[in-house]
Formats: sequence, C-alpha cells, structure tokens
Amino acid sequence: MATKELTIKEKLKNLFELQQIDSEIDQIEILKGELPMEVSDLEDEIAGLQTRIDKLQTAVEDMESTASRHTANIKEAEALIERYEKQMDNVKNNREYDALTKEIEMQRLEIQLSQKKIRESSTLLDGKKETLQAAKDRLETKNKTLGTKKVELEKIIEKTIKEEEKLKKKSEKAKKNIEPRLLKAYTKIRGAYRNGLAVVTVGRNSCGGCFNKIPPQIQLEIQSQKKIIACEHCGRVLVDNETAGIVDEAEA
Repeated sequence: MATKELTIKEKLKNLFELQQIDSEIDQIEILKGELPMEVSDLEDEIAGLQTRIDKLQTAVEDMESTASRHTANIKEAEALIERYEKQMDNVKNNREYDALTKEIEMQRLEIQLSQKKIRESSTLLDGKKETLQAAKDRLETKNKTLGTKKVELEKIIEKTIKEEEKLKKKSEKAKKNIEPRLLKAYTKIRGAYRNGLAVVTVGRNSCGGCFNKIPPQIQLEIQSQKKIIACEHCGRVLVDNETAGIVDEAEA
C-alpha cells in the first residue's frame, strides 16, 4: 500500500512540531549552560598539570639523588684524607710521603668539585621545588573547582535526565513524519543558528527568527500553504499562526 503524500500544510505542521520539541531539548542544554564544556576543559587541564607535576617530581628526585651522591663523595674523600694523614705518620721514605701528599691533594680537589656541584644544583633544585609546589597548588585549586562544577552539573542532569530522554524519543518519532529532504534542510538550518530555530512564525509582519520585515505578498503565500517558504534573509522556514496553533489576538 502506497504511503499517502502529505499536504504542504501537514508538512509544515510536522516541521513546526519537531521544532517545538527540539527547542525544549535546547532549553535543557541552556540550563546546563557551559558546565559540560567547563568540566571537560578542567579535566584536560588537570591531566596536563598532573603530567607536568610528574615530570617536575622526577627532575627534583634526580637532582636530589645527584646531590646525595656528591655528599657521599665528600664523606668518602674526607675519610680517605683522614686515612692518608694517619699513614703519613708512618712513612719510611720521601717517595711514600709524596705519594700520600698527592692522594690527599686529589681528595681535597674532589671535595671542592663536589661542593661546587652541590652549590650549583642547590639553586636549581630550590627553583624546581618552587615550580613544583606552585603546580601542586594550582592542581589542588583546579580539582576543587572541578568538584564543584561536577556537583552542579550532576544536580541539573538528575533533574532533567528523564525529561530530556522523553523529549529525545519524541523528537526521533516526530522526524519519522518528515521526508528526508526536508529533514536534512531543517537540521542544516538548526545547526547554523545558536538558538537552533529552523522553523519560525511570522509576527508583527516580521520573521520570528531574524526579525526582518516580510512583504505582504509573501505573507499571503505563507497563509495559503501552497508551498514551503523560507525567509529570504535568514533561510528559516516560515509558518503562519494557524499552523503554529497560535490564536491571532485580533480574532480572539
């Protein structure tokens, strides 16, 4: 059995009904505001901060390990100097004395070199630790902010999730009553505007989307419902009050 071809009036009515449903879904998204994006951005920023902190922590540990090695070198050199100095008390000839003297000098140079390395790394280490602490403080602040934003978002979702799911099912059902070509155009127009309005009424002789004036002749064509008419300024589909189910105040 062939599917009955819808009249222009029926097509416009179906389009307007779909717009009404989708606008209700849009209102829920507006209620959520920028929270979903803010939560996502914060999560990305926190992940980046954590990676930076991990690298800084590794750098600090490496620098501390290097400083510990130099400190150990100093202690070892001091112990050797002490041992060599005791051995000098029992030297039997000048050759042994000179050899011990050279060893002591070498160990003293080793101590000076390690002390220099420790001083150099100490300044760098302090700066690295300050940077690390600042990153940790920032991470703590971001985590607190994220926690707050998530709670806000969860509360809104909890309040609206059932209604949103119901509306989305309703929207999918309504789309089945619209031919693919019209639905594609509707979706494209909706995506072009922040308010998501693709089907609007004519009010006070103006387009309900861009508020530009609609010539009287075009208004008559809209009312005749013989063809689908789009606003020449914004491209939105225009419907009359009867299709939209609005009672004209002048007739009420």
